Amino acid sequence: MGLRDFTVYDLIKRNAVTFWDRQAWFEADDGRTLTFAQYKGDVDRLARGLQASGIKKGDRIGVLGKNSLEYFLLFGAAAALGAIMLPINWRLSPDEVCFNLNDCEPKMLFVDGEFQGLISDLKERLPSIESYYNLRPDQGSFIELESLMDIQGDFNDVEVNTDDGFVIMHTAAVAGRPRGALLSHANVLCANMHFGYLFHLTPEDVHLNILPLFHVGGLFLALTGFYAGALNVNMGGFDAERAAELIGERKVSLMICFSPMLSSIIEQGEKRGTDMGSLRAVAGLETPEIIEKYQDMTGGTFYSMYGQTETSCVVSFGRYSDRPGSAGKPIPMADVRLVDDYDRSVPLGQVGEITMRGPMVFKGYWNLPEENEYTFREGWHHTGDLGRFDEDGFLWYAGRKPEKELIKPGGENVYPAEVEKVILRHPAVEVAVVFGVPDPKWKEGVKAVCRLKVGQDLEPRELIDFVGERIAGYKKPHYVEFVSDLPLLDDGSPDRARIKESFGGGQ
Repeated sequence: MGLRDFTVYDLIKRNAVTFWDRQAWFEADDGRTLTFAQYKGDVDRLARGLQASGIKKGDRIGVLGKNSLEYFLLFGAAAALGAIMLPINWRLSPDEVCFNLNDCEPKMLFVDGEFQGLISDLKERLPSIESYYNLRPDQGSFIELESLMDIQGDFNDVEVNTDDGFVIMHTAAVAGRPRGALLSHANVLCANMHFGYLFHLTPEDVHLNILPLFHVGGLFLALTGFYAGALNVNMGGFDAERAAELIGERKVSLMICFSPMLSSIIEQGEKRGTDMGSLRAVAGLETPEIIEKYQDMTGGTFYSMYGQTETSCVVSFGRYSDRPGSAGKPIPMADVRLVDDYDRSVPLGQVGEITMRGPMVFKGYWNLPEENEYTFREGWHHTGDLGRFDEDGFLWYAGRKPEKELIKPGGENVYPAEVEKVILRHPAVEVAVVFGVPDPKWKEGVKAVCRLKVGQDLEPRELIDFVGERIAGYKKPHYVEFVSDLPLLDDGSPDRARIKESFGGGQ
């Protein structure tokens, strides 16, 4: 480690001294707690075991499981060794899980018991994985993680630098292929500092960790709470009734969520008569009605933001009430520029592609040099998203560029091309166009407009189930409409703009 380096493990060491006896983690599922000093002790033990098992700097460690203390310990141990964490979205289909693992070739895989059947069926297709472990104690038939923590002695120090890779998170599939975004220690720590500053965090705060740790929002907010010396209250899976209960019992002050999480928590809180006045800050995506209800109910502040995995979660941020509908203003260490198709800055008020420079920009897509060259052209990270600045400097999100159109049901990322590719595997479908539509529950729903082959018949539910069996459930269409004719472009391909204009209703 160099004179000017600082890593996630250095943060762990700092907290073990600065906040040593304060509670760092509360595991809501079973009541376990750890102080900051105890957390470092367990991280060191696990790092020793991983190192003794052959994990070296740069090796990948895969995890497939729900949020847990063990999951968070693995992040710490990987940071100590310079290994790279590879969290896998447990909502993916078996083929998608297999692709993401083989894309990054982890040496070890830690798995919750409920997903071990899936992994066992895939083992012959996962040549890089040398050993399989239970993620949580006594939950599964793989090797117990605790066995790694029983090895005596200290781990050997590893030269880990600020710019070294820390985690790979796969983004939604573009042209049918997910891309692994590599984030560094610097990316994580810069995000922690920004969130700590923007949320005005102190050691007295309590963060409710309800987003999954495979999601950049879940991981980075958990680490932000850790960075601030605050308490992380962790839920293994989202349950609105339990979340409302925890907010009241543990005096939760902060959380990040996506629709419809907040509305369901408020509903349960009202039903139970729970005092949720401690919840002073919530960020994410929600409808204006729910945001206003939360603020009226608690006196707290809802924060709007724009970001992506590749920008370490956030690019712009602000109080919803300052400019309702906007995504706030650029964060302090983000140089944000809106450009046209020729990378020329657009005038104030005009829509352009959101590009960014700064320490939040990820290191690149794993093993995709051509993608990286295109994404980082002209010395800027090109997000593929469109936006405009108003006269007061607020950023307004304006959708995706046509070649990277994105749908965000409940905060997840879904690319139409990936869904269309699966739909067209159905023998009855000839043409399919997928796009986002307003949805009362998910804020944005997935709609498929399809033309069937001559003589074929198909029910919408049949097609929805067909897609859901082949890719993650959150990617399957919420709405399906069969039509006899579709507008086409001169080259014979579907005219997506006209189709979306004609069939863009939710039903």
